Amino acid sequence: MTIENKPDIPVHEARLLPAMGSWPESWHVFDDKSANAIRVALAAQRPLLVRGEPGTGKSQLARAAAHVLGRLFVSEVVHSRSESQDLQWHFDAVARLGEAQALGAVAKTQEEIQEQLKPGYYLSPSALWWVFDWASAKGQYDICRHKRNRPQPPDGWTPERGAVLLIDEIDKADADLPNGLLETLGNGAFSVPYLDPPVRMPEQIPAPLVVITTNEERELPGAFVRRCVVLQIELPKREAELIDWLVERGTCHQGIACSEAVRRRAATQLWSDRQEALRQGQTPPGQAEYLDLLRALHAMRETETERLELLDLIGEFILRKMPANP
Repeated sequence: MTIENKPDIPVHEARLLPAMGSWPESWHVFDDKSANAIRVALAAQRPLLVRGEPGTGKSQLARAAAHVLGRLFVSEVVHSRSESQDLQWHFDAVARLGEAQALGAVAKTQEEIQEQLKPGYYLSPSALWWVFDWASAKGQYDICRHKRNRPQPPDGWTPERGAVLLIDEIDKADADLPNGLLETLGNGAFSVPYLDPPVRMPEQIPAPLVVITTNEERELPGAFVRRCVVLQIELPKREAELIDWLVERGTCHQGIACSEAVRRRAATQLWSDRQEALRQGQTPPGQAEYLDLLRALHAMRETETERLELLDLIGEFILRKMPANP
């Protein structure tokens, strides 16, 4: 059942997501559960924590939400060295040191050197700054000489339309990052060195929808999880249900012209390899591998018969990523 509430998010309908930055063109289908979770997160003004195994479309959910809502999409991938301030701003101390050394080698007055080395020239806005206050982020971006990537808004977008922020794979970071993120989102503001006042969400701008994904590689702090709306993405557990679900997903990706017989055979093979992976305690293949297999069949053969024959030869290359345990 879908919660009847704004915003309008189309469910069970394939939506084309155009290429954006490093994100390729793709298709997305909202189900009732994911659409409801987005509506709740927007209404509660809490981050949406999306849990689930790799390859289930957790990251794409944020991009699809931005597309259907007409919002700016900003993404940040977390790694083991990420700190909470990396989501707010970035100061390029290495570039400043290099320029200081270069200026010291030429005939410059102390005043000229200080002017050239103003900290603001090396301060670049990061993801939270862009979604909190686009205008001040844009102003600082224009000043900065060593710019980082700037988000690309959709055609006709204005800050009043709002933003969606994807923080991907937060479980790779230490606990300090989710705790710091929780404080920043709770305050709706954060301080930036060399600038005054703090970066704060303007009153007329809607709060960003923050989508956070985890692959469960590290346990998240309990206080952080309690402050999130949580969506658990799970593939169907029964064989027939999973096969039907995958066949439907293959149909929605209109750039993959494989017949239903091919889609069903591929889904059946995935089920078999998935059970073996689970039995051996390995990460099982899922939706991402299934679509990769269909793309390969589509590109390498033209007829249904040829694709069914090829499936038996190439399936293991895509569906079996880990060595078998003895």
